[in-house]
Amino acid sequence: MANSFRCILHGSFSKHFEAIKDVHQLFMAAGIEVLAPKQGEIVAFQEGFALFEDEKGQDPRAIELLYLHNLKQLGENGFSYFVNPDGYIGKSASYELGIAQLTNSRCFFQEKLHDHPAYVHHNSVWEPNKLIEYILNTNKLPTPMVKKNEGVIHRLWQELMVPGSVVATGAIIEYQPRSSKAEKEILLVKTHKWGNRYSIVGGKVRRNERLQQALLREVREETQLRGEAGAHLCTFDQLKDSGYYQGGVQHIFVDSIVKVSSKRVTLNEEAQEYIWLSPTEALTFLDIEPNARTTVELYAQHAALSDT
Repeated sequence: MANSFRCILHGSFSKHFEAIKDVHQLFMAAGIEVLAPKQGEIVAFQEGFALFEDEKGQDPRAIELLYLHNLKQLGENGFSYFVNPDGYIGKSASYELGIAQLTNSRCFFQEKLHDHPAYVHHNSVWEPNKLIEYILNTNKLPTPMVKKNEGVIHRLWQELMVPGSVVATGAIIEYQPRSSKAEKEILLVKTHKWGNRYSIVGGKVRRNERLQQALLREVREETQLRGEAGAHLCTFDQLKDSGYYQGGVQHIFVDSIVKVSSKRVTLNEEAQEYIWLSPTEALTFLDIEPNARTTVELYAQHAALSDT
C-alpha cells in the first residue's frame, strides 16, 4: 500500500474479545497498523471493565482515556473499526463511538448498530475482509454515502459533530549555528498524519489557550525543545488539495517562527523522524506536505529579507 493505514478496534471485550483478536490479526496481516488494543489476553475484570496484565490496579477511567488518546495518532488514513457481531457494541464502545465521532475520526462497523441510536452513514458497514480488500485495491478508505431519505439526519449529525472551525499553530523552529555566516537551519518532522511526508511541528489550539501559549506548548510536547516565539509568518485556510482536507471543517493555520538554542530533539509519538536543514535544502530535497511547504517558502523569503 502506498498510503499508511492505521486503525483502532472497538467493541465489547467481555462479549466479543475473541472476535476482536481475529480482526486484529486480519488487519495487521494486511499491513494495516492496529494502534489499540494491544496484543495480549484479558486477565481480570474490574467494574465490568476488561484489564490486561499491565493494567491491573489502574483506574478504568484512566485506561479508557489512554485508549481514546490513540485517536489523535490516526492521521489522514486512520479509522476506527467497531467489532459488533449481531449489532451489539456495549457501553464502553458506545462511549468510544461518541468520542471518535466528535474528533472527526472515520468510523466503520462490522454490522449495523442494533443497541445504539447513533447515526452512521450508508457506506460505513463493512465486514473486515471486505474492508481490507477495498483498502488494498483502492489505496483509500470508503467514501461516505448518504441515502436520499437521510439527508436531514446527516445534516443534523454534521452540524452537531463537525466543528465549524479548527485553529492550529505551526512552528518554523529556527536554529542559528554558532558561526554567524552559516545559514540558519529549520526543523522538519516526518509524520504519518501527513502520509509520511515532512511537515512542521504544530497542533490545535486548546480551549482558553492563547496562540503563543499553544505554539510553545506544541514545540515542547513534540520535540522537548524550549524556544522563544518570533515573527508571525502567515495565517491561512488549509489547502483543499493538501491530502488531509475535510469538507465542512475550516482549518485555520497560524504559523510563526520559534527560535531555539539547541538541536537536541526528542520526538513524541506524533512523528517518526526529524531533520535539520536550511530552508533552501528543505524545499529542494524533501517531500513536504503542501500546507507546510507554503509556510517554509514564506519563511525562506522572510530569512532572505532579514539578511539583506
